[in-house]
Amino acid sequence: MPTTLDRIVIDPDVCMGQPIIRGLRITVAFLLKQLASGMTVPEILHAYPELEEEDIRQAVQYAAWLASEQARPLPTVGGGRG
Repeated sequence: MPTTLDRIVIDPDVCMGQPIIRGLRITVAFLLKQLASGMTVPEILHAYPELEEEDIRQAVQYAAWLASEQARPLPTVGGGRG
């Protein structure tokens, strides 16, 4: 289990500031919806070859922290105003 979320970033200028996978316009919410719809990790990786298994793991970990109210604030990147 990752101790950091180095693959999850928040940039106010990308995807309306939603948490995304670093360098991609793929949101954590999108990945969670794919998993909830029944897609497997291998199916997601096949459909989105730019992703790595660790990206999906960290997206799920981030969601777990949010659900348990132990969310760690992520640093904001990019040129957003705040």
